[in-house]
Amino acid sequence: MFSRVLSVGLFGMESYKVNVEANLASGLPRFDVVGLPDAAVSESRERVRSAISNNGLDFPLSRITVNLAPADIRKEGPVYDLPILISILRATGQLRTDTDDSAFVGELALNGEVRKINGVLPMVIRAQKEGIKKIYIPFDNRHEGAVVQGIEVYPVKTVAELLSHLSGREAISPVTSKDYKELFTDENLPDFADVKGQYQPKRALEIAAAGGHNIMMIGPPGSGKSMLAKRIPSILPDMSFEEALECTNIYSISGKLPEGVSIMMTRPFRSPHHTISPAGLSGGGTVPRPGEISLAHNGVLFLDELPEFSRSSMEILRQPIEDGRITIARVAATYSYPCSVMLVCAMNPCPCGFYGHPTKPCTCPKGAPARYLSKVSGPLLDRLDIHIEVPAVNYEELSSSRKEESSAEIKKRVNAARNIQRQRFEGTSVNCNAKMTASQTREFCSITKEASDILKHSFEALGLSARAYDKVLRVARTIADMDASEQINSDHILEAVQYRSLDRKFWKV
Repeated sequence: MFSRVLSVGLFGMESYKVNVEANLASGLPRFDVVGLPDAAVSESRERVRSAISNNGLDFPLSRITVNLAPADIRKEGPVYDLPILISILRATGQLRTDTDDSAFVGELALNGEVRKINGVLPMVIRAQKEGIKKIYIPFDNRHEGAVVQGIEVYPVKTVAELLSHLSGREAISPVTSKDYKELFTDENLPDFADVKGQYQPKRALEIAAAGGHNIMMIGPPGSGKSMLAKRIPSILPDMSFEEALECTNIYSISGKLPEGVSIMMTRPFRSPHHTISPAGLSGGGTVPRPGEISLAHNGVLFLDELPEFSRSSMEILRQPIEDGRITIARVAATYSYPCSVMLVCAMNPCPCGFYGHPTKPCTCPKGAPARYLSKVSGPLLDRLDIHIEVPAVNYEELSSSRKEESSAEIKKRVNAARNIQRQRFEGTSVNCNAKMTASQTREFCSITKEASDILKHSFEALGLSARAYDKVLRVARTIADMDASEQINSDHILEAVQYRSLDRKFWKV
């Protein structure tokens, strides 16, 4: 006796259709699962056996072979418990309903409960693309499934409930899809109106948000670096549905999607501690899962106290922040995850934090500031478009009753600049100035003769690299967009160069 049931598997960020085939043959009782199963899949045998027995069904005393096809892709996790159970019941004739247009995913408890799994959203999307009309998922994953249109998604609590539905006794209502705009909720993000003073850092952060630029903030303890960084998501443009779907896919695969959330509409803000390992940043494990840099995709990755991170952790960022994708190679396979982030770094100018402070003396021994700052390599610094000093705030600014500009007002200007960039890069994979290719930089960064002379002088005086030269042009392009200027003039270049000179000042202590 033979039966086939459809399911969906995951391989990194990619999902694929899986045929779960069950064959019952005469011989000594035996239960084998083939098709490159990992340990969790192999253990499905005992969960399926117990779930069948504990629901008043007959487990066949025969030679059972379950094949998970395609057999050349390794199957991971407990997601195949439910389709294996359904395929066995169909092969034994205990379930006679036609399920050829349906897919099943879910982990089973020993009593037949269907438990939550990771990665349901990309699975449902794949099922819809494969032309599958119905998919049965764990009840606790129903919010993820509700996002996808064009397929009926049925949330299942128990095996008994599913069998009752399939046999026509008591139907399960499918979850209804919602328009993604209805799912957006204001999460009361921290507001720039709370930040007193710091007008130049706020201007630099506005430019960074408008062009998607990476930024470094250098200043003494308590000057507001972390406070400023935490408010960046409040001025970033709203995510498109495609961006939101990408973020939700990553969090779904990682098992980090917040309870009750069907789709992430707020840009991620990730702030790992400086003790994090390179694998924690990039992603890792026997079966690599997305790391912090991928969890911050389409959002902000904030590295506070940058020199305190290990050298290997810092250097691992160099290629991903350039390419927007990180590839993790293992013996069995190679996994690739997106990581298009806005990198925001903060650091003190020295170990005690008060080098160059107007009132507090630096207590570090001679040469300590230089050794501290040299922990951040030149190549990594080159990849940070903007470097800005965040000075200590004086009493007059802190006690001032002046109303500061809100994030909503700043966001309007950011959105206006981003709209110009969307029109500029329409039809390409680039969506902001920071992601321009070398050829696009030459095409779209047209500068005046006076601006070109200023840039040449700055390049020679500061000893900028070729990468830093491109960064200056792209930042200047963003400043020009904020001024609604087609051409980059001298004022735009002067401001952009100002945001590259800070590292030279401190690196020569």
